[in-house]
Amino acid sequence: MKIICIGRNYVDHAKELNNPLPKAPVFFLKPDTSLLIRNRPFYYPEFSKEIHYETELVIKINRNGKHIQEKFSSKYFNEIGLGIDFTARDLQTNCKQKGLPWEIAKGFDNAAPLSKIISMDELSDTDNIKFHLEINGKRVQEGNSADMIFSVNKIISYVSQFITLKMSDLIFTGTPAGVGPIKIGDHLVGYLEDKKMLNFVIK
Repeated sequence: MKIICIGRNYVDHAKELNNPLPKAPVFFLKPDTSLLIRNRPFYYPEFSKEIHYETELVIKINRNGKHIQEKFSSKYFNEIGLGIDFTARDLQTNCKQKGLPWEIAKGFDNAAPLSKIISMDELSDTDNIKFHLEINGKRVQEGNSADMIFSVNKIISYVSQFITLKMSDLIFTGTPAGVGPIKIGDHLVGYLEDKKMLNFVIK
């Protein structure tokens, strides 16, 4: 099982981090040890002082495939969840300044909280999937799949040209604007439309 993460997939988020808009999907990988499931607490790691939340729609691949044509991409998923791409922003900034890879800032243990996975059939409009995150009862981030620069179908087609997709692989599809820091004691609650999907605390 692979965790494939798409970066800079919402215009406003790319702008808030002063990143150029991509001409093709940008992706990186997290190890399976990054998963944090069943709403378990996230323990703030000692190696960073600036962990940021990035709330994302997560697609679960349901069949194996490579070199997938975009027009057939929809056959490769029918389930969705909500996830958070935790990022050690201080480590990432340091790596970027030195021109180094930044998996250390993205792939650490428990850096990918993931909700339960549900059928796409449970959504009212699969072309306009709304989601948001609340911290301590305040809405801090919200997005809509319609605002993605690259659609899920495009992402699946593009990534599969380089990496064979396998059943149960997860694709974090990118985060909208509004990312920010977490702190010990925070209570994070994430919604997919009106469904409460994430509900955990920072310790």
